[in-house]
Amino acid sequence: AQAFARANSLDRVVIDAPQPRLGIVTTGKAYLDVRQALSELGITEQRAAALGVRVYKVALSWPLEPQGALAFAQGLKDILVVEEKRGFVENQLVKLFYNVEASRRPSIVGKTDETGAVLLPSTGELTPTMVARAIVARLKRLGDAAQFDERLARLEAFERPVPPVSSIQRTPFFCSGCPHNTSTRVPEGSRAMAGIGCHSMALFMPDRHTATLTHMGGEGVNWIGQAPFTTERHVFQNLGDGTYAHSGLMAIRAAAAAGVNITYKILYNDAVAMTGGQPVEGAMTVPQIAQQVLAEGARRVVVVTDEPHKYPADAGFPKNVAISHRDDLDVVQRELRDIEGLTVLIYDQTCAAEKRRRRKRGKFPDPPERVFINDAVCEGCGDCSDKSNCIAVLPVETELGRKRRIDQSNCNKDFSCLKGFCPSFVTVRGATPRKLGGLAANDSAFAELPEPPPLDRPYGILVTGIGGTGVVTLGALIGMAAHLEGKGCTVLDISGLAQKNGAVMSHVRLAPQPEDLYAVRVASGGADVLLACDPVVAASPAALSRLQAGVTKAIINSHAQPTAAFIFKPDIDFETAKMLYTIKAAAGDGGADSIDATGLAAALMGDSIAANLFMLGYAFQKGVLPLSLSAIESAIALNGVAVDTNKRSFAWGRLAAHDRAQVEALVRTALRDDSVPEPQSLDALVENRAAFLKDYQNAAYAQRYRNTVRTIRVAEAKLAHGFSGLAEAVARVLATAIERAQ
Repeated sequence: AQAFARANSLDRVVIDAPQPRLGIVTTGKAYLDVRQALSELGITEQRAAALGVRVYKVALSWPLEPQGALAFAQGLKDILVVEEKRGFVENQLVKLFYNVEASRRPSIVGKTDETGAVLLPSTGELTPTMVARAIVARLKRLGDAAQFDERLARLEAFERPVPPVSSIQRTPFFCSGCPHNTSTRVPEGSRAMAGIGCHSMALFMPDRHTATLTHMGGEGVNWIGQAPFTTERHVFQNLGDGTYAHSGLMAIRAAAAAGVNITYKILYNDAVAMTGGQPVEGAMTVPQIAQQVLAEGARRVVVVTDEPHKYPADAGFPKNVAISHRDDLDVVQRELRDIEGLTVLIYDQTCAAEKRRRRKRGKFPDPPERVFINDAVCEGCGDCSDKSNCIAVLPVETELGRKRRIDQSNCNKDFSCLKGFCPSFVTVRGATPRKLGGLAANDSAFAELPEPPPLDRPYGILVTGIGGTGVVTLGALIGMAAHLEGKGCTVLDISGLAQKNGAVMSHVRLAPQPEDLYAVRVASGGADVLLACDPVVAASPAALSRLQAGVTKAIINSHAQPTAAFIFKPDIDFETAKMLYTIKAAAGDGGADSIDATGLAAALMGDSIAANLFMLGYAFQKGVLPLSLSAIESAIALNGVAVDTNKRSFAWGRLAAHDRAQVEALVRTALRDDSVPEPQSLDALVENRAAFLKDYQNAAYAQRYRNTVRTIRVAEAKLAHGFSGLAEAVARVLATAIERAQ
């Protein structure tokens, strides 16, 4: 391996100096951090040569090729090794130079300096600022490096931790209509264990009584070890169909052999949903799985499904395998937990995300029904959220308090919200969301386009949003547009579980040419543009730390989509105003521009998924993207997905940036914002509510309300110390309380 590396010059000097003193050895991602750190310190290749800095890029980190390393070190007084995590290269260099004559042996540091103090941490990840700090420290040992103190102090100031703005966080959650919203419930007194798959998000949910995560194929094996040492007699184990096909069957076999009391809940959703909806290996059917687990020793097998009718008598199930509706899930689980040994529940319901994808392609039935909530009847109790566990049930603020509505753009037609005890639900058949007409084909609606900012240096764009809404697509479109113009571009998507409604951030860096870009992550204080498609994520410390007042231009979607916490805390304060204020303050005076992109896009296009392309168009028309119109539109076309829709969404965003009043006038009724009621006097408030109560019942009923408020108002006026506010609070709340009492 060393001979191969030497013959092919895998390791090479990338910056040299005629009289080298400090050598920097680096590899992998850390090399980009070194180059970025040098750039931030103002150390060009010419200046590095003058300072005596030589940089060695190692391609094969183990085993290190010794001849190239020895040649690189000739004449050096000091070597700094920059590498992520553990010091592989550093330890090899120390061993290589141990027997070199002392007069020719440089000092070698990396994770710690000569005193043992931490120089570059072995935990977490390195940042250009950390590397810059280490480089300056080594330069100071060799001479006067005070010239870099000011630049280093500036970098360190940006990297200081940003305190959280609020307790509201965008955590991953099941999609609307997801089978796991129902399947992961367990009966009172039982608990479940998680494994690999979307169902593991039940760990984050306070009502799912789920604990303990394990590796793929180890589901339930931990219970084999626990069972003899606890008085707990039984557990449920969630197991996805993809994991079952991969290695989960072996865990079931082990549980049967051990004789423990366990019920495997095989969640058959017809897709490997967590990683993009691929087909399950082997494409086993539910009857085949039932046959297989019975052969492995299951004492009882029950299939639970939302469509029991799809299995006729000759479906191929073994004898004694029962088919039950998902409404009977609790009864079935109680039965299975009382059976000794191994039992299996196969929960059969198609993945909600796959339903949506297939319906768009015409490959899955699309019920001609939609569910709505009449907010005049809704009392905001939250029972619909409790029954459905669905993020498509949203709050709506009214004069009579917080009510509920169904997000038609997000609803996957699972209809489990109808199981609540509530008369406010209305089912409409044959309805489709209204969308306004498209823009004219010509550009007559737009003013002359502003000139895009000159791209004469690296340019950082931070995109923040909600997983599953196309945030990653925005980064890809910007990157492709830059590529079409021959510019340099890097895109780093921070996602993880975020495709399931969690926080997503895309770090996009542009430059005149690829060679101008090093680190792919937008550095602290390094964002020229913040495209805040979701203010909750944009107000997180990870995003705010990238903003620089007076430099960053923030384009903010002011619509705050409720987080998953709303399902469990129906009266939660979303703190939207605080988040918007914080983002605008971080961008500085005049640096922020906000618009309700979600509300506008949903009204204009009939689907809130258009909001992110709307935001891109808005930012482009504001002149903060250093790309041409033709390049962006070509990138949308090359993406090949919903091209016409995405182009229209982009165009609406442009028009809103040019003439917001015109666009908002088109959708005035759809954008009615009840969350901030119009200010009114107490007298006006009382009469407004009294009129409502009169229509609700009669004049006497309304007068009873007026009399109560008047009594409180008189008592309040007699109090000293200028006390006020009680009468208004009573006036606002009492009308709703009287209504609900009836």
